[in-house]
Amino acid sequence: MDHNLHSASRRLIELRMAQGELENKLQRLLASPVGDELSVRRLEKQCLRLRDQIARTEAELDPPQPA
Repeated sequence: MDHNLHSASRRLIELRMAQGELENKLQRLLASPVGDELSVRRLEKQCLRLRDQIARTEAELDPPQPA
């Protein structure tokens, strides 16, 4: 059970949820008439970092097959 809490598949789910939350926050900020450009840039960078972490975690779960 303890292994499940720290598994790569569990981490992937958590990362995807965090990415979805950040994207929703970013969309609300972009729709706001007083959108702060600095905050938008920070959220975009966080989304990119999460996307990279998701890609690395997916590669751990399903490594590419050798040619």
